[in-house]
Amino acid sequence: MEKLEGIIFYTIDKAIKTYRQFAQKRLYEAGLEITIDQWLVMQALTEKPDISQNEIAEKVFKDAASVTRIIDLLIKKKYLERKMHDSDRRRFHLEVTSVGKTLMKDIAKVVAQNRAIALHDVTQEELGMLRDTLTVIINNCKTN
Repeated sequence: MEKLEGIIFYTIDKAIKTYRQFAQKRLYEAGLEITIDQWLVMQALTEKPDISQNEIAEKVFKDAASVTRIIDLLIKKKYLERKMHDSDRRRFHLEVTSVGKTLMKDIAKVVAQNRAIALHDVTQEELGMLRDTLTVIINNCKTN
């Protein structure tokens, strides 16, 4: 039977979890009281301000209930505001506050440092090959 360390998906998962732990630790060390998952939701809203909660959930790989809890926490922390949607009374519009925008700028610096540390000695060619390979795996799994 194959050992875990020999399974590529185990290695991919280990790399992701190790990076998330590293990144979370560095955010806290920088005095930024936000989790990686909260940052992902904020980033999704920053990239696409009119995104729906369902779209956020899909983009950050979380279920809708988890995203709702994250959004509620971000509102309590004053990083987001929930407003009535202009054209659909059943929906809310989420907006990053000025405090949230400042936080995102501060986080951007830490994220850039984290990536530089994590990708040290990895060439652009290797990153391109990795991205291409992972895209093939993703597409294989989507079609079957």
